[in-house]
Amino acid sequence: MPDQAQHFAVSSLFQLTIGTSELGTFTSCEGLGCSMDVEERTEGGMNGRVWHLPTRLRYSNVTLGRPLTKDTVLVWAWIQQQIDKPVRMPGQLVALGPDRKPIVRWLLDGVLPVRWSGPSFDTDQSLPARETLEIAHDGFLGVTI
Repeated sequence: MPDQAQHFAVSSLFQLTIGTSELGTFTSCEGLGCSMDVEERTEGGMNGRVWHLPTRLRYSNVTLGRPLTKDTVLVWAWIQQQIDKPVRMPGQLVALGPDRKPIVRWLLDGVLPVRWSGPSFDTDQSLPARETLEIAHDGFLGVTI
């Protein structure tokens, strides 16, 4: 049997684009996922079994974080557009490897901003100022390489 090396995706950055707005790269990504709501049903006379019926698929919000950079202006411009006229746009989240080449690309449907939080400044700590962006979406249009 030939030796098959198994390769694991190690990501260092996440690149986010919403519609035509490129929002830059982020160093952390949490919440990318979905869950199926399941309804339990019992059937008369079948006491040893409970039927699990799928009802709807829910998509969790995605929270992205990064040290404060000049790309913050790009995020704020996109949020301002959404304040003036909210429009659900398709988005693309790309996991980039250490060599900055794409590993996996998630195509998101109907992206809207949920929350943005800017940095807390504390001169007693020598940590970089960070920002976070939380987005909601209506589901995955596809997952590609």
